[in-house]
Amino acid sequence: MTTEEPKDLLVEKKENGKIWIVTLNRPDKRNALTLDMMYDLEDTWKAYQSDEESRVAIVTGAGDKAFCAGADLLTPPRVQRPGPFRIPTFSPEDVWKPVIAAINGHCIAGGALIAHDCDVRIAAENAEFGIAEAMRNMPASWVRDLTLHMGIGHCMELVLWGDQRVSAQRAYEMGFYNRVVPANKLMDEAMQWADRMLCLAPRAVWNFKEIIKRGAYMDPKLGRVFGQALEQNLRGMEDTAEGAAALREKRRPNFKNK
Repeated sequence: MTTEEPKDLLVEKKENGKIWIVTLNRPDKRNALTLDMMYDLEDTWKAYQSDEESRVAIVTGAGDKAFCAGADLLTPPRVQRPGPFRIPTFSPEDVWKPVIAAINGHCIAGGALIAHDCDVRIAAENAEFGIAEAMRNMPASWVRDLTLHMGIGHCMELVLWGDQRVSAQRAYEMGFYNRVVPANKLMDEAMQWADRMLCLAPRAVWNFKEIIKRGAYMDPKLGRVFGQALEQNLRGMEDTAEGAAALREKRRPNFKNK
């Protein structure tokens, strides 16, 4: 009899595939990311983006000690991939569908990057946050984008003085976490946010995310023009009529992205 090794990355689909729950599943290693997991995550986000039913995703970590403790620098890859070496980079930043981070413990280094790439971050009260690359002489050029979430002074505190983590409450005050909840309520809170997304028009939501993300790096006037051009894809949609009908009939809309 053979036993299958547990998967390091789990994907669960709910509400007929509309809600995806992605779980980093190495609780004994504080959900540290191996290279194989990085590739699996990249494939998962690409699948989520292209799936016709998916509307919203939640990413979390197994156990209650850590969301993700960063990269696993010691475990060699199980799969040898052809071609030159690369670090997978396709992330929720590249997906126009919404992604929620449910942060259930320490969120450090590469874990902080995953959380950063999500659209909102809901944290348990024990979810300390830190960017520790300066302690290991490791690169973290993504920290430039932290200024989209918080002031430069807070960024400097986290990145330059990376020898200490901040509490969940402090990360919330800095602007990085959107909500802080008791640990036993974390997934309930994340699922409530996901369920709310199911009554929102998907095409409009995707447009808004792209406008916000791309517009952050554009001249303000150019960003406005870009948004107006993008939103031409809403014209003539059945979902527009459905939104008006649901409001008139005082019911939850049934959007179909048509």
